[in-house]
Amino acid sequence: MKIFTVMLIFFSIVFLFNGSASIAGDKSEDLKEEAVMQKIVKTEEEWKEILTEQEFYVLRKKGTERAFTGEFWDNHETGTYLCAGCGLPLFNSESKFESGSGWPSFWKPVSENNIIIQKDRSLLMVRNEVICARCEGHLGHVFNDGPEPTGLRYCINSVALDFNKTE
Repeated sequence: MKIFTVMLIFFSIVFLFNGSASIAGDKSEDLKEEAVMQKIVKTEEEWKEILTEQEFYVLRKKGTERAFTGEFWDNHETGTYLCAGCGLPLFNSESKFESGSGWPSFWKPVSENNIIIQKDRSLLMVRNEVICARCEGHLGHVFNDGPEPTGLRYCINSVALDFNKTE
């Protein structure tokens, strides 16, 4: 019985040590990421000065442009899609696909750290809203009906995006 108790204590200590080391590692990675990505905070008036009326409506008021009207829903050029509010890279053209929804659709972001997913309970439904991690602008929503390998469809408003074409 003593051997069992000693082994249990030994494995508990090893588990706690390894677990705390990985948690500390995760925290240092988070701190490094925060240092690289400084949040952009502006007043409503400051946003109105730098955004068009439609960009302000979508990015700051969580609006949606009409389907099949945006600049990028049918864009097939190679490049990177950036947040129209702050220029943070969000999606690459390699992850863009034709969803038939009328909005640009992507199966993965450039980095999970560049977006925030939060619950959106508007319009009497629950959806997953996609937000820019740097300026917290509303981009669109993510759904579980996309292609492999992720199975996700990031349905993003064109007006929330700028496009940096690759030559």
